[in-house]
Amino acid sequence: MGQTGDTAPIAELLDERQHLLDVAHWMLGNGPEAEDAVTETYRRWYTLSDNQRTRIADPRVWLTKSTGTICLARLSVPERRLPNSGQKGTETTTGFDRALTEELSDVLLNALDSLSPAERAAFVLNDVFAMPPQTVADIVGQSPHECAELADRARRSLRTSRARPTTPRQHDRIVRAVRQACVTTDAPRLRSLLSPQAAAFFDGGGKIRALTRPVHGDQHVARALLTLLAPRPHTSLHLNSANGRTAIVVRHNDQVAAVISFDIADHHVTHVWAVLNPDKLRSWNRPRLPSDGHGPEGV
Repeated sequence: MGQTGDTAPIAELLDERQHLLDVAHWMLGNGPEAEDAVTETYRRWYTLSDNQRTRIADPRVWLTKSTGTICLARLSVPERRLPNSGQKGTETTTGFDRALTEELSDVLLNALDSLSPAERAAFVLNDVFAMPPQTVADIVGQSPHECAELADRARRSLRTSRARPTTPRQHDRIVRAVRQACVTTDAPRLRSLLSPQAAAFFDGGGKIRALTRPVHGDQHVARALLTLLAPRPHTSLHLNSANGRTAIVVRHNDQVAAVISFDIADHHVTHVWAVLNPDKLRSWNRPRLPSDGHGPEGV
């Protein structure tokens, strides 16, 4: 699309459809509704006149906005129930559905169900697909600032709903061990600290080349963290409080480059939340007055 009429390389067309299916599945869950949403997206595309389609500079962006809008409308139906719980195997399940089910645990999908439609949309489009703030705003129908607040609220809600209670001392001990494993690039030790179903989210906000999809599984999360936190000159890992719990704060040339928070249950990390978006790190880089003497802990 967008090259010669509606003609484009088949690989691009298949990749485009896969992208739309990914968006729909994250927003609607595993089931036929996601496929229906993508079908409706393409139906809307072909109801446009030739002139209207020609004027669309980036068809993929238009299609993504349409898919997001359709999914948000379906999420907003009061009586709607997401088909995530207890229905893993139906005759309508495709190979793609099964692969996605492996990537998105039922626990995560059920936790997403607890969010409001706007929160779920903002979280999925911002954190999972790293869409530009204005694109997210166009889909959700609120300002970029309001969408950022929705995504932040969704993250807090997911942390609350998915992590069992862990005492601050236990949390601090595990995070210190994670930091040490990263500093020494001890992959086996780091992996042992992660839940087998661990998931990591990387928020670059489109301002830094961070991973745009969540990483799942202890092996993949460990590799992602060790790659992100690989020892380099003028880079150091510290321990600081973030949202009331110990987090890893990465400094590069005396500037905070990342804040990495953790959800912990049963003495293992279940979720990693890495904020690399410079806009969200501004408050960390403002000059601060000495506090109570409990400053960051260096490498």
